[in-house]
Amino acid sequence: MDRKRTSLLALTAVILTLAALWWLHRPEPIRVATMEDVRAEAARGGYRLIDTDELARLYQQPPANLLIVDTRQDWEFRSGHIKGAVDFPLEPGWWSRWRAKGRLSALLGPDKDRLVVFY
Repeated sequence: MDRKRTSLLALTAVILTLAALWWLHRPEPIRVATMEDVRAEAARGGYRLIDTDELARLYQQPPANLLIVDTRQDWEFRSGHIKGAVDFPLEPGWWSRWRAKGRLSALLGPDKDRLVVFY
């Protein structure tokens, strides 16, 4: 009976481990966000959305308080980006955004009045 219990416990541990590995590495379907989704998320986070005309106007001013962050992949950044933009690739999904939280905080710095544009 003791051998059965040990085998059952080992099998349970293997199944739980495999389930946890699958859960952490499962493919997440990429949901295409609508403009309403973007507006709602910006409102929830206290962010302001700007259009390309306003960005062009801000870009022409002295860059003392403007940080432009390119969130595309490295190879996309290397193929062309806005002059002065900082490369900060973000993968879709909450897990990768959570992992990048510390790096993003370091990039943004302590200045809360700085204008930051993500694209």
